[in-house]
Amino acid sequence: MLSNMTPLYATGFFFVRESGLVEQIIIFNYHDPLCEYKSIVEDEKKLVEEKSLLVRNMQFYLDQEEVIINGERAYPRVVDVEVGFQGDFKYPYILFIIVFRGVFKEGLNIYEDKYESEIAEYDYRVYWFFPPKARVLTAQLGVPYRLLDKCRVLVFEVKKGTKIGGYERIEFEMGK
Repeated sequence: MLSNMTPLYATGFFFVRESGLVEQIIIFNYHDPLCEYKSIVEDEKKLVEEKSLLVRNMQFYLDQEEVIINGERAYPRVVDVEVGFQGDFKYPYILFIIVFRGVFKEGLNIYEDKYESEIAEYDYRVYWFFPPKARVLTAQLGVPYRLLDKCRVLVFEVKKGTKIGGYERIEFEMGK
């Protein structure tokens, strides 16, 4: 990432499928006052190199996490990355597509993520979308959360400067 870019906000979306597939989209929004990212996007060779670097960097961080679904380790993988702008070259975004798989069962399921604790450098919001016949029972996220759509959607926000504890746990039921 370029030195003059500063992170503004991030949004994460997790789509949980009955098959055990979890598809994740993370969008990082930046401020690039010198429009340096514009020159990268306009040069195909530089863009390919930048995207490759972004994938490697994100994968490095994912590899530091320990994702566990129902007691079995899952391995998140970056499958693609996009770079674009939000209406102005001073506001680039980076979008990651990440997938991992677990084995879900009817009844109680537990998702856990263990990672290094840190202080949030920017505000972010995360949405978890569970299948129509699933419902979240409880979550340990280190921050307050809300449940929407009959407890099928979990949402939480983290403010810049918040200490992130390094452990997340979501208990949910899968129905028939």
